[in-house]
Amino acid sequence: MTLRSLLFVPGDSPRKLAKGDAAGADALILDLEDSVAPENKAGARPLVSAYLAERPRGARATELWVRINPLDSGYALADLAAVVAGDPDGIMIPKADGPAEVRRLSHYLDALEVQAGLEPGSVGILPVATETAAAPFRLGDYAGAGLTRLRGLTWGAEDLSAAVGASTNLDPEGGWAFTYRLARSLTLLAAHAAGVQAIETLHVDFSDEAGLRESCRRARAEGFTGRIAIHPAQVRPINESFTPSVAEADHARRVVAAFAATPGVGVVGLDGKMLDMPHLKQAHAVLAAWTAFTTGDRADE
Repeated sequence: MTLRSLLFVPGDSPRKLAKGDAAGADALILDLEDSVAPENKAGARPLVSAYLAERPRGARATELWVRINPLDSGYALADLAAVVAGDPDGIMIPKADGPAEVRRLSHYLDALEVQAGLEPGSVGILPVATETAAAPFRLGDYAGAGLTRLRGLTWGAEDLSAAVGASTNLDPEGGWAFTYRLARSLTLLAAHAAGVQAIETLHVDFSDEAGLRESCRRARAEGFTGRIAIHPAQVRPINESFTPSVAEADHARRVVAAFAATPGVGVVGLDGKMLDMPHLKQAHAVLAAWTAFTTGDRADE
């Protein structure tokens, strides 16, 4: 299932956890890492565990993921031991240096799923794949790593800028500086090479809906299929931005119909333009997204 919006929820806040079901996000990321102070981590684990247990996988209104602490932080194994029995849809792993850490996490999950009586391989993994200085150099390795739990790749600029000692990750015009644009582009390519979802990073200013929508529009045009959210107010704009419009769906149907009307032909004309197989593939992708996002429980309109 493609996830348009993935909303972070602090794992140590019962009030914010309680509001999660009503947020409308395709996935909640129950956070045990950055939004939870060290002294609160032990208390957050049972809260997240209980939240999962109260929402069995088949009855959930939204996918439930957990961001654990980095594998070498001293917290990660306790995080996993507390939450895997609740059958989360997936684990987000921060500050992953590359596929080797994802494979290591997968081995942990193999054992914990057996212990909890869960279906083997049912818990997915989503790495934040650019948060260390070494990580961007290994993005291309995800494609051939055989990581069957891998569901997507996302990127982050804040931890990367801290890792390299940068005073800012922005350019003079307020956009991403070159280093972070590079990390973003490599994440997009790596995700598609690995056949998983490319997920855009967060938009820091949660009060800037116009800026969020424009950023989402550009991200979707480039090939990202979803986005991290840090505030419930961002969920609806993200969902709408990553859902094909009525006009896009109508055009895609016309493209498919044009090829269907001339079977065996690799190029057709439509509205004065020549279209070939990549256009047909794109049209099918638009219609698949339209069907997934505008029918049933996930419809926003």
